[in-house]
Amino acid sequence: MEARGTDSVVDSLCGDLSAIRAPRGGKLNALSWQTEAPLRMLLNNLDTEVAEHPERLVVYGGTGRAARNHEALREIVRTLLRLRGDETLLVQSGKPVAVFRTGPWAPRVLIANSLLVPRWANWDEFRRLEAEGLTMFGQMTAGSWIYIGTQGILQGTYQTFGAAGEQHFGSADLAGRTILTAGLGGMGGAQPLAATLAGAAILCVEVDPSRIARRLETRYLDEVADSLDDAVARVRTAASEGRALSVGLLGNAAVVLPELVARGERFDLVTDQTAAHDPLTGYVPAEVPFEEAAGLRERDPDAYVRLARESIVAHVQALVGLVRAGCYVFDYGNNLRGEAHDAGLADAFSYPGFVPAYIRPLFCRGIGPFRWAALSGDPADIAAIDRELTSLFPDDALLQRWLELAPNRVAFQGLPARICWLGYGDRARAGLAINELVRSGEVSAPIVIGRDHLDAGSVASPFRETEAMRDGSDAIADWPVLNALVNVAAGATWVSVHHGGGVGIGNSIHAGMVVVADGTSDTAERLERVLTTDPGMGVVRHADAGYEEALAAAREYGLDLPSIPAP
Repeated sequence: MEARGTDSVVDSLCGDLSAIRAPRGGKLNALSWQTEAPLRMLLNNLDTEVAEHPERLVVYGGTGRAARNHEALREIVRTLLRLRGDETLLVQSGKPVAVFRTGPWAPRVLIANSLLVPRWANWDEFRRLEAEGLTMFGQMTAGSWIYIGTQGILQGTYQTFGAAGEQHFGSADLAGRTILTAGLGGMGGAQPLAATLAGAAILCVEVDPSRIARRLETRYLDEVADSLDDAVARVRTAASEGRALSVGLLGNAAVVLPELVARGERFDLVTDQTAAHDPLTGYVPAEVPFEEAAGLRERDPDAYVRLARESIVAHVQALVGLVRAGCYVFDYGNNLRGEAHDAGLADAFSYPGFVPAYIRPLFCRGIGPFRWAALSGDPADIAAIDRELTSLFPDDALLQRWLELAPNRVAFQGLPARICWLGYGDRARAGLAINELVRSGEVSAPIVIGRDHLDAGSVASPFRETEAMRDGSDAIADWPVLNALVNVAAGATWVSVHHGGGVGIGNSIHAGMVVVADGTSDTAERLERVLTTDPGMGVVRHADAGYEEALAAAREYGLDLPSIPAP
């Protein structure tokens, strides 16, 4: 079996970065499904349908990579091909550094990305170390090999829009409502489809024409306007007719949004998903034509960042202006406000982040993103799971609407996959049901089950998931580390801890986990434990912070919390 790791096999799987595609079907390349799964998901992250710049190993988020460099990728693949069922591969910032004998229940892969000692945790030091070839930016699901394309954040964005509608307008149905946003990259590209699934008319500003084209091609975006006047007119007309519509506009948000404020335009909901967490590679200054941005970034990065931050200030000033005009504005976790504040805008935090505004009550009950991918490559496997979950959770109205709409509206990127939001108890039920589908043959090959790092108990991120915690514990990073440790103990297939994803270096620590449903009874036990402890950390983290919703959930679920007295 060692021969499977020869150069010819590695070359066939990842030799050409412009043509990587995860293997499909039931034939193993590795020694077991527990190692075949991380192999396929790593390669899936770099599929041209999935990754933004696979030739540079960049999956999404500006510079979020799946591996440090091409040679490291080859060595990871080579090692996964030979990895045995009682061994664990250690990956340090995208580079395979060791294989140890552990045990059958231990994770097959452990990953750490971008972890810097706090005193050195800033962009300048990170970029110096990155240039030395010593680290890489793993984003969230890029460097943990569980990115599933733009769909990965789609249902969460839909959930957020629905929660905002419930809070502000009394209904999750946004028919007749308007949304304004910017950014159609790997994460932001979910916004137009999430909005139309919720019934809204949305205007999406994007500076990169290729991203607009990609969203049109994948059916995430409906139309492109010729001008700002045209875009606004299309959105207004659709809203007046109660018709869901997404309209893209080529332009720079730092120019377009101030113009909309000057015109007195109003939108029901306003947000942003530009990659502002990394002003060097994720944000284009208004003063720099898009086609010239890469050149300036290379020639004079300091000047580029200065101009980008000036534009970010103008962008956020416009958002603050929309707040003052009576719009419901919220930050979607890209550190736009933080960058503007650091650049001198005192009132940058005049509007809230989406977690404290809308999502935290869900986190208190362990509810968050739950995703799965079909290793077979067969969409019929996803359809079978959709049907199973529809029957398993009949009383979850938002989930039922999602599972009804998603099969016809969501284009798969790479391996077929799906995401939904489930909570404590329900994730374990879903995982066991999926495992049974694999065992019975109704699903043709094992299923990978994971989640975004953005989850109830897996992140310390004061500008996003843990913003404005009730007890002031926003920056306490013990929780994601404990989350990773308990997932290792519970038997996850691979576990990761990252720094900086979503909001940038210095601003977050977060953990990810993946567990493989291969239809065996041994895996059923692992699934039950991992998919209980993982969301359970969300309940525990928020109960410890004093949220009554979480305390009530802990009592309902019978969680053992030694530091919290029984009522």
